[in-house]
Amino acid sequence: MVIAPPAFGSIVEAIGGTPAVWLDRLTQGLPGRVLLKLESMNPGGSIKDRAALQCLRDAQRDGRLRPGMVVVELTSGNMGIGLAVACSIMGYRMIAVMSEGNSPERRQLLAAYGADIELVPQAPGGTPGQVSGEDLALVELRTAELVDELGAWRPDQFTNPSNPRAHELGTGPELWEQSGGHLAAFVAIVGTGGTFIGIARALKARDEAIRCLAVEPVGAQTLAGLAVSSAGHKLQGAGYAMIPPQWDATLCDGTIPIGDDEAIDAARELARREGILAGFSTGANVAAALRIAAEPPGLTVATVACDTGTRYLSTDLFASG
Repeated sequence: MVIAPPAFGSIVEAIGGTPAVWLDRLTQGLPGRVLLKLESMNPGGSIKDRAALQCLRDAQRDGRLRPGMVVVELTSGNMGIGLAVACSIMGYRMIAVMSEGNSPERRQLLAAYGADIELVPQAPGGTPGQVSGEDLALVELRTAELVDELGAWRPDQFTNPSNPRAHELGTGPELWEQSGGHLAAFVAIVGTGGTFIGIARALKARDEAIRCLAVEPVGAQTLAGLAVSSAGHKLQGAGYAMIPPQWDATLCDGTIPIGDDEAIDAARELARREGILAGFSTGANVAAALRIAAEPPGLTVATVACDTGTRYLSTDLFASG
């Protein structure tokens, strides 16, 4: 007899509680194992659903967000999509401010959920599909202008403590339970830092010995203390060549540099051998986790699938190879 979970009253109640999968086909022959948490299976298709909902609920609770206000957010797409999903249920107009460098699928999804999109041209010399720190600065400027013009509320995922709190309360404890409480390491790419900070806090609260390692693009290893050699890369929504405002260095036990090609190869293998379609940043996460799993004597490593690969079908991620 099949017992289904009870029906939800709205789609936001389906956020969180995502499954996790052991990548035993990719780690075949390696001394360690990799556990991948499928945040791509949130209603909005990414890990940002959690932070979006937490930011909105916390702001409603303390009065910063009131009925009739507009929600404006700087986003590479996923946070905006998460906010658009939640705002559609909670009754707020949502404006997503994003760079032209982000993949068009994200813009199409935002529009489908009813969000308004403010598209900001890339900095001179910018490459489509690659959002640099210079591009992000232009998006930040336009976001601030809109907030002032509209008297809007801005979640500001980079500085909002609700962002890491969502993962400290939800994603991290879930990962711990799904691993059976036997994790030796956790790796994740860093954008706003919310995912890494929140999960690391939750895991280290349960076992101080867990190694938490930040993934960075090869040319933008700011967390490692290196000069930026190339701010342009394909790891969208991450690697902004800056220290995130909420960064807590005491939670980070080291960094792992991953190049575009290595991330792409890992994402393709993830789809072919594990049946999991994911994007560039997930590819970087998996590549980093496989490096750790390959080290003797063999550790159990956890990471996250940031979003779904269907958001990258217009890029070269799955176009060849």
